[in-house]
Amino acid sequence: MVRLTVELIAKFRKHFKKKRGLSLPEYLKTLTHLHLSSKNIEDIGDISICGNLSVLYLYDNQIPYICNLGFASNLTHLYMQKNNITHIDNLYNLPKLSKLYLGGNKIAVVEGLEQLRELKELHLENQRLAPGEKLLFDSRTLLSLAESLCVLNVNSNNIDDIRDLSVLKELRHLSAADNKLHRIEELEDVLGLWPRLIRVDLSGNPVCKRPKYRDHLITVCKSIETLDGREINELTRQFLINWKASKEANKKRHNRRVLLEPLITVPLSNDFNTGQGPHPGPIYSRGDMQRWKPRPSLRTQKWRIPMSVLGHSAVSSLICSHINA
Repeated sequence: MVRLTVELIAKFRKHFKKKRGLSLPEYLKTLTHLHLSSKNIEDIGDISICGNLSVLYLYDNQIPYICNLGFASNLTHLYMQKNNITHIDNLYNLPKLSKLYLGGNKIAVVEGLEQLRELKELHLENQRLAPGEKLLFDSRTLLSLAESLCVLNVNSNNIDDIRDLSVLKELRHLSAADNKLHRIEELEDVLGLWPRLIRVDLSGNPVCKRPKYRDHLITVCKSIETLDGREINELTRQFLINWKASKEANKKRHNRRVLLEPLITVPLSNDFNTGQGPHPGPIYSRGDMQRWKPRPSLRTQKWRIPMSVLGHSAVSSLICSHINA
């Protein structure tokens, strides 16, 4: 088993620019960036000597859980994507952490981030979930990130509902591509709550196939500059906003007119129901009565039939039969 230790760092120290005149322990105390990606590391041991560490690269390894990083109080960037991590643990002693990369792991629940008040970016794309599972969010974690988180990447995680994310009012970039979002009304409600939102990627979701999908989001989210990788033209946005406002105003005027129109009861004749009482007729509005025109009876209609179609004898019999009727 490959374990991250001081000895392992010393083994790869040729990758670092060592300061002249410093011993290895002295050098490790001044170290701010540690690059140990793709080293088949399976466990994090004691590297507390690296007290000034601010950026740690541990992606593309075999690490199953996060541990032994409590010493790194100055850590701002942690890259642990493409490992075997199943739970987000032991990050409460990293108060300065601003960027956390955990994509390509096996995380099913986003939790354990309540103490990371400075976290700006959270990358959780492409979790290797069990069949039928989707990425879930702990409400306490979301509330703790509400004032800080600006970038969230949750691509390809079987997510079908983002309403829980509505508390992230500082969000500016949302990547939720290749999920299972299909309700345009839900997206309008949630995205409309983020006044700082600039870039959104929802490509590959079923909702993208809905009619006027792009138009709906552009009119609701007035701060968005890029949607699904395509920039939004400001003239197009203004046209869609005006069109939506005009449509809603016309709808309101129509509904008000319908409500104000008096109702008129028109009884039906019952000449064909001898011995029976009158039947109640349907209810019509004044507008319907004005548009209604009586149809002439067959006796008063004028028939126009070309002479070329009928012979003289046929015309004579037709006229006689019409008079006798």
